[in-house]
Amino acid sequence: MTQLQRPQSDTASASADGSRPLLRIGIPKGSLQDATVDLFDRAGYNINISSRSYFPEIDDPQLSAVMFRAQEMSRYVEDGVIDLGITGQDWIIENESDVHEVCELSYSKATAKPVRWVLAVPEESDYHKPEDLAGGIIATELINTTRRYFEQQQIAVKKVEFSWGATEVKARLVDAIVDVTETGSSLRANKLRVIDELLTSTTRLIANKQAWADPARRQKIEDLAVLLQGAIAARSKVGLKLNVPRASLEAVLAILPAEQSPTINDLADGAWVAIEVVVDERVERELVPSLRRAGATAIFSYPLNKVVP
Repeated sequence: MTQLQRPQSDTASASADGSRPLLRIGIPKGSLQDATVDLFDRAGYNINISSRSYFPEIDDPQLSAVMFRAQEMSRYVEDGVIDLGITGQDWIIENESDVHEVCELSYSKATAKPVRWVLAVPEESDYHKPEDLAGGIIATELINTTRRYFEQQQIAVKKVEFSWGATEVKARLVDAIVDVTETGSSLRANKLRVIDELLTSTTRLIANKQAWADPARRQKIEDLAVLLQGAIAARSKVGLKLNVPRASLEAVLAILPAEQSPTINDLADGAWVAIEVVVDERVERELVPSLRRAGATAIFSYPLNKVVP
C-alpha cells in the first residue's frame, strides 16, 4: 500500500523562485477527485496526479497540494496540516471541525445537486418510521451524526456501528442504514426505502483559521475561491455572438434575457452592429431561432470556462 509521506525537505515543496508555497491545499481523493481536477482545470489550474503519489503537481508556485479523503479533510485543515481543502459539509459536521468555511462549491461527482444522508430500510421491512427502529442496529459511515440524530429524536437504538463501505448491502443484515445518496439510483437498485432524511450537504472550500487570519494567505484563498466559483457558474451558461442590422436592433434586444446587459459594438459597415451576451445554456436553443427570425445573422455560441460576476 502506498504510504502518505511529507515532502522529504523544504526544497521538495518549494516554488520556482526558491521560496516555499504560500498555501498547501487538500484535494479530495476518491469520488470527488476527477470532478475536482476538472473544476480546477476550468478555473485555470492544471493538476497532475500520479497514481503512485499523494502529492499532485499544480502549476501555481504559490500552491502545493496533497490528497486526503473527503472524510478526513476537515480534521487536517483544523489541525493546520494543510491550509485549506475541499470537502463536503457533511464531513465538517461529522468531525465537528473548527474551520472557516470560505464558500460553497456546488459540484459533486454526478450532479450539482446537494447529496442527502438518508435513513433507509429494505422495501419489504416492517419499519416505516424512525421510532420503529428502537432497539435496532444501524450501519453507517456517518457514525457521529447518526448517533446525534437518534439522541435528538429520543430513540434508543441498540447500536450505531461503523460501515466500511458497501453500506446498501448491509441493510438486510442489520435493521437499517444511514447512507449518502445523490441521485437515488443505488437505493433503488438495492430495493431500499427511505424513512427519513438526516441532512443535506454540498461541497465546501474550507480554510484553517490561522491561515485565514493571515492577510497574504487569505487573499490567495479568496482569489482561488473567486476562480472556482466562476468555473462552476460557467457550467450552465454559454456565450452568444451575433450580427444585427441597426434597423433590427430594438427587436433583437427585446428578445434577449432582461437580466443581461449585452455588449454592442459598431461594425465596419455602419448599418450593422455586433452583439455579445452570456445566457443560460438551457434557453439558448429557444433563443437562437428567435434571434434569427428577428434579423440577427452570423450567430454562434461558445462554451465558457469562468463567469465571474
